[in-house]
Parts: sequence; structure tokens; C-alpha cells
Amino acid sequence: MEFPELETNRLILREIKEDDAEDLFKNFSDDRVMQHYGSEKMTQIEETVGLIHSFKMNYIENKGFRWGIQIKGQSRLIGTVGFHAWSSKNRRAEIGYELHSDYWGKGYAQESISRALEFGLNEMDLMRIGAVVFLENGQSNELLVKLGFQKEGILKNYIIQNGVSYDTYIYSKVRG
Repeated sequence: MEFPELETNRLILREIKEDDAEDLFKNFSDDRVMQHYGSEKMTQIEETVGLIHSFKMNYIENKGFRWGIQIKGQSRLIGTVGFHAWSSKNRRAEIGYELHSDYWGKGYAQESISRALEFGLNEMDLMRIGAVVFLENGQSNELLVKLGFQKEGILKNYIIQNGVSYDTYIYSKVRG
């Protein structure tokens, strides 16, 4: 199956290629972007190439989809959005996303996540889409609620980042 390309009014969600490593390295090495991401920031571009390969393997092995977010008419990626922990048997997956901080507050996250959710519910036939978010990540918590996610509770000591253990909220969007 060919990797699905998705569009919104302003964005193209497309397959991430090795040529995108420099763009994604700008995200995954940025302190602000990585503050609530759940893993340490990257220090070498080779780490980003490895991440791109893991995105591709998740797709090949039917474990997930991860799209690069590109503004129409531009070539660079400004972030990623997609699904991981995909269980087709149980019709569920978790959504993840990040956006370079230069593009925060412009509606790109909402636009790209909305389109990914539509794909997940309609094309992947998911019954449940989960999201795990740091308690301290106010913008992401607000965005998920705006997109129709329900807060289910707190996962205690769920993510360790830079040697510190964090509690997270768990959200879900279920098919009605």
C-alpha cells in the first residue's frame, strides 16, 4: 500500500523521507519543542535519521502512521503528526504530534491533528484514539479538549524524561 498523503486547507501531510532529517532535527533538538515530548532532545542529525527509519518501519509493520506536516507551497517540514501503538485487532491507536515553535499559535497543530483524526476514524476504522500529555503542557491539553477528546485520568510516573519522572493525563476520543 502506498503511504497516504493527506491535505487540509493550508497543509499537506506526507510521508517523511530521509531528506527531511534536517527539518525534523530542528524540531527534535529544540528545547521548547522537546520540553513536553517525552524523550530527550536530539544532539546529532543521525538520531533524526534513525527516527525517520522507525516511522517507516512502524508503517511497514502496520504499527502506525507518521506524517510530515508541510505548509502548501513550501518544501520544509514544520512538524509531524500520526499514530503509534496501533492495534488493528482492537481498533485503537495513540496520536502523537509536535510542531516547531516558530509555528505555534497559528492553528497548524489543530488543522493537522484534525485531519489525522479523520483518517484514523474513517480509513483506519479506529474505535478509540488515545493521547498521553504531560500535566504541564497546557496548550496541548486545551487543544485535545477542543478536538473532542475526553480526559480519562492521570497516569502516575508515566514518562521519564531527562531523569525526571512525570505524571501525564490520558485522553481518548471514541467513536460515538
